[in-house]
Amino acid sequence: MTLPMYLIIGAGFLFIVWIFYADIRKGIRRRKILKEPFPDHYVEILARQLPFYSRLSEDMKIILHGKILVFLDEVRFEGCGGQEITDDIKLTISGQASLLLINDEGSFFNLLQVVLVYPSTYVAKKNHPDGTIEESVRLGESWMTGEVILAWDDVLHGIKNTNDGQDVVIHEFAHQLDQQSGAGNGAPVLNGPTAYASWARVLGHEYKELKKRKQKFKKTLMDKYGATNPAEFFAVATETFFEKPEQMQEKHPELFEELKKYYRIDPLILA
Repeated sequence: MTLPMYLIIGAGFLFIVWIFYADIRKGIRRRKILKEPFPDHYVEILARQLPFYSRLSEDMKIILHGKILVFLDEVRFEGCGGQEITDDIKLTISGQASLLLINDEGSFFNLLQVVLVYPSTYVAKKNHPDGTIEESVRLGESWMTGEVILAWDDVLHGIKNTNDGQDVVIHEFAHQLDQQSGAGNGAPVLNGPTAYASWARVLGHEYKELKKRKQKFKKTLMDKYGATNPAEFFAVATETFFEKPEQMQEKHPELFEELKKYYRIDPLILA
């Protein structure tokens, strides 16, 4: 039985109205949360867990606090494999993730619904059409369906080794930003057509160069995993930007400037 066209159009209109209303409500709630006081014990955890926190100006700390409160309000944490969820875990992960948004007032992780935390590396299974199951050991994952999965011991490793160019939280939440554009393709939501042209030129060139150097077994500043595809390149480049800013500015100046424009922060102040 075919529904009359006016019912289909009406249903579509109501859906659009519902989405619009939901966005308004979310915006109102976020503005309310941003005005709430930040608990003192949260500050203590951030200062203890995140090395970059002490290097932020007081104004930047206030912005970070607001982003964290919104994150904690909108995203639930679930422990997997026996992992208990504590304030340390929630603040460490939300604090690192929110650093990526710190100077973009209206930016949040709009797709994200849940962060799943394992105590250590976990096994992910992938079902193939031929009935076979592929298993692989993972440190983290990010999905457009609203999940980020992290291994807690690797989260801790990332924050204790702040200049090795590897940080699983920064990596997976860069994927979340990328996926907000509708596809994880290495091109997150940017500010206008000119920004996209510059982004495509610079990141496209750097991605090809990393692939070439990987194929020739040459040394690279960025992890060669970034040569897998443009989405992984963006995530790996983001890790390098925050963890090895001086080396990136020297060896990949155009890439450094593109990421600096996108994240609206100079990572040298955090080094």
